[in-house]
Amino acid sequence: MSLKVGEISGITIKLNYSWFIIFVLMAWSLASGYLPYSYPDQSETFYWGVGVVGAAALFLSVLIHEVSHSLVARRYKIRVDSITLYFLGGVSETEEEAHTAGEELRMAAAGPVTSLVLGAVFYLLWLGSTFALPLAVVAVLEYASYINFLLAAFNMIPAFPMDGGRVLRAIIWGRRKDILPSTRLATMISKAISYGFIALGLLDMFFYAGFDGLWLIIIGFFVSSSADASMNETRISQALAGVKVGDIMSKDVQTVEPGISIQEIVNRHFSTYKHHGFPVVSNGELVGIITLEDVRRVPPESWDERRVEDVMKPFSSLVTSKPGEEALDALIKMAKRNVGRLPVLDEGKLVGIITRSDITRAVQLRLRFRS
Repeated sequence: MSLKVGEISGITIKLNYSWFIIFVLMAWSLASGYLPYSYPDQSETFYWGVGVVGAAALFLSVLIHEVSHSLVARRYKIRVDSITLYFLGGVSETEEEAHTAGEELRMAAAGPVTSLVLGAVFYLLWLGSTFALPLAVVAVLEYASYINFLLAAFNMIPAFPMDGGRVLRAIIWGRRKDILPSTRLATMISKAISYGFIALGLLDMFFYAGFDGLWLIIIGFFVSSSADASMNETRISQALAGVKVGDIMSKDVQTVEPGISIQEIVNRHFSTYKHHGFPVVSNGELVGIITLEDVRRVPPESWDERRVEDVMKPFSSLVTSKPGEEALDALIKMAKRNVGRLPVLDEGKLVGIITRSDITRAVQLRLRFRS
């Protein structure tokens, strides 16, 4: 649901489609509310022109905010694949969390500090431009200063996984020396804050019928769901720490030949073993994978005629793993490519297969043992 728009230092920049909706709403909000109040008796062209540029300044500020997180993460050898701008801000997509509480604190604080610096720079430019530049430029600079200070303050609310919540977790983590209970406590505090947002929003809508109340409710639900998702992410990453693919993969792999019919594989494999996919092997070499989704794309009346090799995913399109690879890295591969299983190869030979179910069982066992 995102559109790639460019790259910065090798980091892919994407816009979630919700961004376009909020961009229009933000421009409209500025043109119809903030600007007429702050700069009365101006033309509609002025209000809408400054509104559009002001909305662009907001999202540019959010992008710079997220880039600062990513640059600090790279300093600690944490890979950052992309930054996605959503309707309520941006997310830097990293392949792992910070390794220590100190790294977490610096990574989290980088965004708000950057926003404060941007706010100060725009404020000084605004002060210097009041009598020298056109009013439209003055208005944009004033709004850019205001929105960056607001962005810094909003992100420092101690609600995980916002920057303030990550700072809170880093402080707790530094004292407890254990990331999992630290994340759990930060999540509990975040949930309480999210409920506060929702309650304030409902009160605002009930007593004042205000549009601001709806924003508070949306923010509350966003914080709550994001905190739960981040808690689950931390639980999974900690449970899989040190676990290799070879430790949990299925070694007794049922394979099929490329020349058999789809009807035969349905009768002999999918109906018997209840798996959702099978490696396709020819002369001892992996040549592809066939899944239930591949079979379902073929009309049943053609199952006797069509061969596995006609519909399988060829080896060239497969994502594979190795026995010594981290299980968490294998899970990330599955998520990125939206696949449920990876063939495991050792020196080019198929030695197993790892599925989401294998990883889920490993996570459950490790969490049960830890608790």
